[in-house]
Order: sequence, then structure tokens, then C-alpha cells
Amino acid sequence: MDLAHEFEVSVPVERAWEMFNDLSRVIPSLPGAGLDGVDGDITLGNVKVKVGPVTAQYKGKAWFLEQDAATRKVVVRAEGRDTRGQGNAKATITISLAATDGGTHADVQIDMAITGRLAQIGRGLIADVSAKLMGQFVDNLEAELVSSAAVAEAPPPRAMAESTELALPLVEETESQPVDLLAAAGSPLARR
Repeated sequence: MDLAHEFEVSVPVERAWEMFNDLSRVIPSLPGAGLDGVDGDITLGNVKVKVGPVTAQYKGKAWFLEQDAATRKVVVRAEGRDTRGQGNAKATITISLAATDGGTHADVQIDMAITGRLAQIGRGLIADVSAKLMGQFVDNLEAELVSSAAVAEAPPPRAMAESTELALPLVEETESQPVDLLAAAGSPLARR
């Protein structure tokens, strides 16, 4: 199944490019997604999806297939398996960024395959739900970008006493809350 989306964020393209090249910062902005850690070039995460009383959780990984700074294009491969063994999901996501007067325009192309319970929802409803979830993602992403810009512009904290220890960047695990597909899709999904 192919999905296409586009959106704009009100930060310079350089800042958006920096974020889209760090999956550990992007994943927590996805509705229903949480970060489980980083293992080399692979980012580990989970996605919880709720349809009525049924909740499915996918555990998976994502990694870059392409990162082209000249064209500001990233291609990400994501794969996940239902923790109860009742299906899986795979996606190749292509994101192209371009500078605008007000910030950054993003074109997103998703080539996705779903098996199991969620595949029964149907293509049309998945496209509708995807569009609504993309709106939530953009809101979360915008908040993260604006927040990180404010932190970057803040004066540096006072220097601590010299230390011989090397500070390593930490990747904070994030707990995901299930994304409710009934709430996102509304009545068409409830009728199914």
C-alpha cells in the first residue's frame, strides 16, 4: 500500500534536516510510538494500536537506507512484529525536505505492508487514519523542533569542575500510549 503526505513546519530546513537524521528524536513524535533504544545504526521502538477493546503492540526496528544531504532526502526502513505473533508491518518511508519562506516543507512517501488483524481494516480506512495520524505527528514534531530550538539558543550552563569521564549521549526510552484507531477514523471504522 502506498501513502503520500506533505506538511510544513516553522523551523529552518537545516534544523528539520538535523532532526530527521536522528530517528531517536523522530520516533517519540509518532502517535502510539515509543523508543526502546539504539543498537548501532538501528533504532529500536514499539507502536501500540487500539481498535475498540483490542490493543496490538508491535516491537520493531528502523534504520536509514539513504541519507542525502545534497537533496535533503532520507529513506527509512521500519519493520515490526506483533508481540502476540498475530501479524507484522513493514514500511519504507521517503522524506524529502525543502526550504520555504516560513520554514520547511516535507514530502512523505510511504510504501507499507501490513499482515494480521490490522490488515483487516482496509486500504481506504488506513489511508484516512494515516492522514489524521500524520496531522498529530506534525503537531508533535513541531513542538519538539521548537522546544529543541529554544534549548539550543539558551545560554550554556555554568561549567562543572573538570572531569576525566567522557560524557556519552543518552537515548531515553519512551513509553508509548496506544493510538486509538476508532478515535482517529471515526464512524467508518466503528461500523466495520
